[in-house]
Amino acid sequence: MSKAPDLVKRLMLGRALRSTEAHEQLLPKRIALPVFASDALSSVAYAPQEILVTLGIAGLAAYHFTPWVGLAVVVVLLTVVASYRQNVRAYTSGGGDFEVATENLGGNWGVVVASALLVDYTLTVAVSVSSAVDNLGAFVEPLKEHQVLGAIVIVVILTVLNLRGLKESGIAFAIPTYLFMFGIFSMMVWGFIRLLLGDDLRAETAGLEVRGEEMGLAGFALVFLLMRAFASGCAALTGVEAISNGVPAFRKPKGPNAAATLLMLGVIAVTMFSGVTALAYITDAKFADPGHGSHLYDPATGQEVLHQDPVVAQVAQTVFDNFPPMFFYVTLMTALILVLAANTAYNGFPVLASVLAQNRYLPRQLHTRGDRLAFSNGIIILATAAGLLIYAYDAEVSKLIQLYILGVFVSFTVSQTGMVRHWNRLLRTETDTVRRREMVRARAINTFGLLLTGTVLVVVLVTKFTHGAYIVCIAMPVLYALMKSIRRHYDRVAVELVPTGEDVTLPARNHAIVLVSQIHKPTLRALAYARATRPSTLEAITVAVDSTESGRLQDEWEDLDLPVPLKILDSPYREITRPVLEYVKSVRRRSPRDVVTVFIPEYVVGHWWEHLLHNQSALRLKGRLLFQPGVMVTSVPWQLRSSDRLKGRPEPRGPGAVRRPPRRPPGGDQGSADGGIVAKRD
Repeated sequence: MSKAPDLVKRLMLGRALRSTEAHEQLLPKRIALPVFASDALSSVAYAPQEILVTLGIAGLAAYHFTPWVGLAVVVVLLTVVASYRQNVRAYTSGGGDFEVATENLGGNWGVVVASALLVDYTLTVAVSVSSAVDNLGAFVEPLKEHQVLGAIVIVVILTVLNLRGLKESGIAFAIPTYLFMFGIFSMMVWGFIRLLLGDDLRAETAGLEVRGEEMGLAGFALVFLLMRAFASGCAALTGVEAISNGVPAFRKPKGPNAAATLLMLGVIAVTMFSGVTALAYITDAKFADPGHGSHLYDPATGQEVLHQDPVVAQVAQTVFDNFPPMFFYVTLMTALILVLAANTAYNGFPVLASVLAQNRYLPRQLHTRGDRLAFSNGIIILATAAGLLIYAYDAEVSKLIQLYILGVFVSFTVSQTGMVRHWNRLLRTETDTVRRREMVRARAINTFGLLLTGTVLVVVLVTKFTHGAYIVCIAMPVLYALMKSIRRHYDRVAVELVPTGEDVTLPARNHAIVLVSQIHKPTLRALAYARATRPSTLEAITVAVDSTESGRLQDEWEDLDLPVPLKILDSPYREITRPVLEYVKSVRRRSPRDVVTVFIPEYVVGHWWEHLLHNQSALRLKGRLLFQPGVMVTSVPWQLRSSDRLKGRPEPRGPGAVRRPPRRPPGGDQGSADGGIVAKRD
């Protein structure tokens, strides 16, 4: 039975990997592409749809702007991809936007970017998984009634797969991602071939009317609506930054391989987004969401149409109306890719959290790797946060997606600003003509990216603030303040732990005190060990909670002729902790230069329930003694027979196990002084 928990871990996570096997977990480009690109590619499932939903607020006439809004999104996507190719070549440690901002703009801007990305990664999981469950509901009817449970189950499955390690999760996600790409490209190719052959492709919603709550918009109102549609379509850009945070997962040469993967991602994402948007426009597909102010009506009956298939499903059904199996294939792969899209965040969030922990902005435990060389603690925190969001918003995509995009464009803009400053700094010292030309070209790309992403950030903030983005505007400053406070704590501890001359000075004397509750084997062992340390003075103390028991203990002590004096502390209110503390303090007051060592007998038990039956008063006492200056607390263990079942058990491994990070953060390992209290006695 004692090996059962470890057996379960091994079945779920696989065998533990040695640190020397880390290079075997690095990804080739063909695996890295689906691992890091599934989020950006999955936007095909909802970005064109979001454009149609927003334009529908102004009625059917506004649909004519769809190609132009889509073209604007494509321009931004290409610009961001080109800009980030410069980032991944220059910064390969995995810090991504955080590292760029920190090195070029200062630590505060780095924390701003980090808070934005952490929020966005969490929302990526929540939105993608919720959208996947929504799509899967079309195939599995019962799932519609249990969307929250279904979404949380998917999050758990993704968490287990990622805890198994990058290489295995990458292989698990590579095949479905490529199958999705095959389905979308097949739909595009066959659709355009049919159009060239003269087929009249009409979506199932082509004959319906779109009525918005703000029909007939003109002037500034129409411009604002187009800006809002553009902001919604920019959901296609989420996930592009993940590669910059995942560069350490690439095989060498890391920078060039990451840049090549980013280029492939950009070409594929732009082609798929453009193709689906074009086919949706040509086939006259419509999509409305009453929650966003747009409605679909059947002109023949005048009744509102409350249910429509997702836009991708409508296009697939139209293109493959002569071959239904491909329609089912595309819609199923679309639902699956939305599940896999969350995997991008599972690879980006833990790496970023590790870098932040290394820089002491997050707890140091996030910098350690688990059994499978993955950042297990970061993976678990991401899954927990995403699960809470899914539960809080009932897995409703229309609510969650309003929180999306803002964080990622904050990081885009700040990162591009940092890259411009990075090239300016290098150009001041570079003398080689070829290198200067390359730097000037890279600076121009990043400058254009800065202007464009900054503009989009303003548009997103203005158009989405009242529709839910204000929550992100609150969450980011809160997370920023939390990370700054953690850094201040680690810095303060580092200052306190700097050695000074008096720290190595030997104390004048050592006064030893053994706590006694009754005379038994643990007490005698503690007395023997205390004598073996050869203290300056040694005495045993007990608290007189019951005068009769105290008198019996005194008589037994004298009968055994123990070579240590026993002192009985009076306790009229039957307290144990306070009299001991006061006595220890009095010893310290008499000799401030001396130290006091308190020996506490400790039972070692083998069952969890035995911890509840023994030594709770001693546990509280030990906790209080640890806060007394000049007082050392020593536990003297006595193994009960029940502890035999735990002898020889290996160190627990898996998420949460204690490990030393592969390298220390700057300034030392200041956050490791986290002592545990295990003292117990009767």
